Amino acid sequence: MTDLADSIESVRQLAAGWRAVVLDRDPAADVRDLPGLAVRWADSRFLFWNTVTLTEPGVDAGLLEQRLHEAAEVMRSKQRPGFLWLFEDLLDEDARTALLPAARRAGLDHAFPGTGMAADLPSIPEPVHPELTFARVRTDDQLLTYADINSAAYGFALEDGRDGLAGSALWKNDVHAYLALRDGVPVACAAAAEVDGRLFVVLVATLPEWQRRGYGEAVTRKALYEGAKATGITRATLHATEAGAPVYPRIGFVPNSRIHFFGLRG
Repeated sequence: MTDLADSIESVRQLAAGWRAVVLDRDPAADVRDLPGLAVRWADSRFLFWNTVTLTEPGVDAGLLEQRLHEAAEVMRSKQRPGFLWLFEDLLDEDARTALLPAARRAGLDHAFPGTGMAADLPSIPEPVHPELTFARVRTDDQLLTYADINSAAYGFALEDGRDGLAGSALWKNDVHAYLALRDGVPVACAAAAEVDGRLFVVLVATLPEWQRRGYGEAVTRKALYEGAKATGITRATLHATEAGAPVYPRIGFVPNSRIHFFGLRG
């Protein structure tokens, strides 16, 4: 996890991919690129669509302090909460040491860790799972099911997840979003979107009662397979939560960037 180019790629995938989904939620959403900060804020009840991230490499402790305060001010100006995504490899050694105290001074609390990953997948076999079938998300009802699986997996209220996806033409038409069904009942989901020449894997989730059965891995493989078949793209990226991170190396993803998620102190 030391290749800065991979970390920069990961940051750019977030900024570009989130621009599309945030503007899909609200064409007037805040998608500013400020010095050293990318704002992608839909003011949605779905917290993942409300983000700020640092974007410049080589940030020292002094600049980190400034950027954290700037990010916190952006977050305070919004109606709904969200997250600052901070890619650790963009910081120099002193800034990494100073990160948590500096975040506290800016009024930010560490929420959870994550990991940026990437893979070169020149040949993706069509996935087969003995317990699953797959359905591409094409209807509003399927999209609501996709949202509900994410809400259940991440501990959101159902209405919050639906606020992030309900009625989206982008997700039904342009994103390769799939449901995994066990005996006809949706149990997991994953999506791959074309972003700047990569397949960007997003919103992978499995219902809590069906986790640790390989369902998330299988439906992620399906989204990648169909995305690659449609686009010819073989480079893929994603941002994994700590719980999901062990799944992706089995598909071929390599961790490349540690991510810290911060929220405003309550």
